[in-house]
Amino acid sequence: MTTHPARVTCDLSVSVDGYAAGLDQSEQRPFGEDGGDGWGDRLHSWMFETPEQRQRRLDRLTEVGAFVMGRNMFGPVRGAWDRPWKGWWGENPPYHAPVFVLTHHPREPQPMEGGTTFHFVTDGIESALRQAREAAGERNVSIHGGATTVNQYLAAGLIDELRLHIVPFTLGAGTRLFDGVPSLDLEQVESRAEDSVTHLTYRVPR
Repeated sequence: MTTHPARVTCDLSVSVDGYAAGLDQSEQRPFGEDGGDGWGDRLHSWMFETPEQRQRRLDRLTEVGAFVMGRNMFGPVRGAWDRPWKGWWGENPPYHAPVFVLTHHPREPQPMEGGTTFHFVTDGIESALRQAREAAGERNVSIHGGATTVNQYLAAGLIDELRLHIVPFTLGAGTRLFDGVPSLDLEQVESRAEDSVTHLTYRVPR
């Protein structure tokens, strides 16, 4: 039995108290009551404050050969697919790689411009990761969110590297990282403080 050479990574912006989104998420406010405009502007503003930060983020995305996300991150549609929703990101999403969306309701793959295709996986997180690894080849796989999906993969011991971007405000309620996750012994790989965010990178020993 061989070990897959690529890593399973996760990048997530969270408030100081660990929330990746607020309460009352909706189509108009996909991040809910997030302390900003409801579209994650306050949680993710660090990405756009300087060209260097944005470029670093984009460079990390080029390491990724496939993504996994939960259905709530893909869109607001619940239950059966009763409308032709194609995601929040327009006709040319930023992924430019296969994206595997966890769902309980089957749907045909959705090709988009720029090389992104959304695949809909109905048989669980391990199946989605297996398909993502096959699609990624020797490149990394990103467990892309939201926090509920990340928590499932952490609880199953399927993430190799966790990269947190901690923004200095609290939300108090919402969707929280580590909820329902057993105790973890994390190995700190890197920490870097900037004016509006602290970046922490952890290796998750198996």
